[in-house]
Amino acid sequence: MKKIKQFAVFGLGKFGQSVARTLSEAGYEVLAVDQDERIIDEVSEFVTHAVQADVTDIDALRSLGIRNFDVAVIAIGAEHMQSSIMATLLAKEVGVKYVLAKAQDDMHKKILERIGADRVVFPEREMGIRIGTNLMAGNIIDYIEVSPDYSIVEIEMVDDWVGKSLKELNMRAVYGLTVMAIRHDNDIDIAPPADVPLHEDDVLVVIASNDDLHKFDVRKQKR
Repeated sequence: MKKIKQFAVFGLGKFGQSVARTLSEAGYEVLAVDQDERIIDEVSEFVTHAVQADVTDIDALRSLGIRNFDVAVIAIGAEHMQSSIMATLLAKEVGVKYVLAKAQDDMHKKILERIGADRVVFPEREMGIRIGTNLMAGNIIDYIEVSPDYSIVEIEMVDDWVGKSLKELNMRAVYGLTVMAIRHDNDIDIAPPADVPLHEDDVLVVIASNDDLHKFDVRKQKR
């Protein structure tokens, strides 16, 4: 039986609570940690465990068994940068396999990476990019940046594409889009055949460079 991943979330502001709730609702074991007892009481209703503790205290982290967790999310707010840095450092020190940390700015990001964070995120900035991309290309449903240069997006069907196959559309050459899957209702076809015609309700899951995505505007394809 495959082991269910365990996540620890340090800092339960809006971002931390959102991450903890999303993981819990997906069926994962989540330990939520914050110094505010009131917040712990609220979060305890939807996570596996909620504990009031100082995440900058290595003894406290060891007593919680943090080293046994697969992922630690350092979601401490921007006003507590020093605590964010210390929590990241200690999470790696006690042996957490993967640490994701929230950064306030580019300097904070560099420090977090230098002390061992496996991934550093800017939630507000990334959401802004996501929304901006959706506004630029009206048929893009969702957007996930997988690196500074490439993203995976879901694209609604364009009228001119209906009834045509991927081979006919030649999307990689024409738009710079590589189709990874086609979603129709609750079904998804991974690595779809190139000769199968597209349907009106299909959603394309594609990977592309961010430069190509910024140039791509499906509204232009309807001319």
